[in-house]
Amino acid sequence: MTGRLRAAYRKHAARPRPGYLPALDGLRWLMVFSVACFHYWQQSWWAPEVRMLGARVSLDPWLRTGYIWVDGMLLLSGFLLFLPHAQRRVAGGGDIAFPGFYRRRIARIVPSYVLNLLVVFLVVALPERRYATAWQAIRDWLAHLTFTHPWFKFSNLFTPLNGVLWTLGVEVQFYLIFPLVARSFWKRPVMTYLGALAVSFGFRAWAMTQGDSAMLVNQLPAFMDVYLNGFLAAWAYAWLRRHMKDGGMTRLVMTGVTLVSLVVIAWLIRGQAAEKGIQALRNGQMMRRFPLSVLLCLVFIGSSLGLTGIRLLLGNRVARFLSAISFQFYMWHQVVAAQMKRWGFPPSASNQPHMTGELAWQVPYVLLALLISLVISALVTYMIERPLAGRITGKKLRRVLYARPADNQTGSDPGALFLQGEAGGQGVD
Repeated sequence: MTGRLRAAYRKHAARPRPGYLPALDGLRWLMVFSVACFHYWQQSWWAPEVRMLGARVSLDPWLRTGYIWVDGMLLLSGFLLFLPHAQRRVAGGGDIAFPGFYRRRIARIVPSYVLNLLVVFLVVALPERRYATAWQAIRDWLAHLTFTHPWFKFSNLFTPLNGVLWTLGVEVQFYLIFPLVARSFWKRPVMTYLGALAVSFGFRAWAMTQGDSAMLVNQLPAFMDVYLNGFLAAWAYAWLRRHMKDGGMTRLVMTGVTLVSLVVIAWLIRGQAAEKGIQALRNGQMMRRFPLSVLLCLVFIGSSLGLTGIRLLLGNRVARFLSAISFQFYMWHQVVAAQMKRWGFPPSASNQPHMTGELAWQVPYVLLALLISLVISALVTYMIERPLAGRITGKKLRRVLYARPADNQTGSDPGALFLQGEAGGQGVD
């Protein structure tokens, strides 16, 4: 065991490969897991405490604000989408192109997305008669299949299908304009960045004046500055990666940047958790979206260029596997948790175990929901998602559970929402 740890340490002590940032595997999983924990908390009301330095620390603020990490997931998508182009720009390359971009995005997302919709429709929505008429079902399906479901209340807030899929709607909408935005940022970075800030700041300012911003807080215009912060962070990382001297002091400084950023993020989380009322929560999220994305950019860069221990903690084989299945985990976890509770599994002593604080139910419920979601996610990832994506793209996808990325791979299109690289791992064919 000691020998393996030493080998892993030496491996991660090396300067990171251009197309593979090990720390992002762990960070991606932590963000997806945080969103899932928010949904588990919604169902169970379980807010455990942990002991730190002799003090009891409640996880309640982190749990009740887990939804904000969707912002981080979209930020990471923008970072990874633009990273290969930023590396090309820093290296003095010519103009950028996007061959096969849409085909790869369709292969990556659509098959397992449709599978999720079908399963929820056939196993949950139809048996429980969640649609009053056939037309309600048809329009819901039309909205989801065109990825316009975030635009309508019936398919966003009140869909009998999977409520978390609004994120995929926003992401696919951004995919449609990504080549245009990326080329504009490549040629006129300052004007493009300021334009994105103007769109998002203006949209969110208007949304906060509305009596009910439920349909506004998570629309694409409200995230444009988040995506462009990802672009900017990718450019900064590429420049530092090429020009920065990779020494102990530099790594120490980058680790310090990471830790300070995390402390400020914790402060933002406590502030968001203290908001009172649903509208105040939405306004708080919109006000904190930009600073949160900036701080997370610093975390992405700092952890990727920081001390070896950080890279090893966030970029080990377990983190790589969890990152690989995180897309499926995100799509399945809430449906699994909600149906477990509806079906009374595991059984509880009271009809409302979350309200009575029935710990004997809360703990097994959360752990079982997590375990079942992980198993489903792994099966769908390796038995359905990867094979179908390989057939559509005509590219054989290697397993990434224990695969190491090749030295010469740079992840030409690492723009998946949850995964770095085509196959769900950075730089993996």
